[in-house]
Amino acid sequence: MIWIVAGFAAWAIGWWVNVQLSKRPKTRATGLAVPAIFGITIIVIWECMVHGLEISPVLLPPPSMIAARFAGSTGILWQDFVQTVIKGALSGYILGCGAAFLIAVLIDRFPFLQRGLLPVGNFVAALPIIGMAPILVMWFGFDWQSKAAVVVVMVFFPMLVNTVQGLQATDHMQRDLMRTYAANYMQTLLKLRLPAAMPFIFNGLKIATTLALIGAIVAEFFGSPIKGMGFRISTSVGQLALDLVWAEIVVAAVVGSAFYGGVALLEKAVTFWHPSQRG
Repeated sequence: MIWIVAGFAAWAIGWWVNVQLSKRPKTRATGLAVPAIFGITIIVIWECMVHGLEISPVLLPPPSMIAARFAGSTGILWQDFVQTVIKGALSGYILGCGAAFLIAVLIDRFPFLQRGLLPVGNFVAALPIIGMAPILVMWFGFDWQSKAAVVVVMVFFPMLVNTVQGLQATDHMQRDLMRTYAANYMQTLLKLRLPAAMPFIFNGLKIATTLALIGAIVAEFFGSPIKGMGFRISTSVGQLALDLVWAEIVVAAVVGSAFYGGVALLEKAVTFWHPSQRG
């Protein structure tokens, strides 16, 4: 009973603090404090309710148990991080987004390619990952190369569509002005089309950050060496080691947030002139 009361007290305190912060002028400190307090409140409520309702750790381990397992399994978690994130997700992200960007430029330069490539890309994007992953594992093997291939398939089309749309964002008057300066296609691309397309390109890059991590983890369910986040989650569920499963989920959540945040910071630095970055 004490745990349940403590959970409700944590909720009330967190609610009150956030209400008070919302009344203050919006600053960087308050902007960071509100989500931090909200997250801490959820963790405290989670801990209290698991103990108060006597929920089995097999069903839902408390945060303290997850933290203890995390601290005691840093070696395993690091090995899985390198295998899944660095080798699988990041390499596939770079290859997929890079290839999509280059093909988008070709489509912009030669419009007839748009009628042929975009429908094919749309078809590939509609394919379910649980159907593609086993095939790519058979083609590229059980190591990280097949996971990178899955990531390439997942991130390619969103990046392609956003880049193509961005390269077409300039209007006729702007392009006609470049022609009056006798600018060729490459000069127009570098000085007009690409700068105008940057918000669209970064939108595709941000979407791809989430898809890359999901694709790499899910692909490991269909074949992997004895390491990797997806492999560890799959085997740990079978062993009822739910605390290790949640530790892997924490790593995935932190890495995914940091990945997305890094791209968003880069976008802010590159597109500081865009109205969406003001204020």
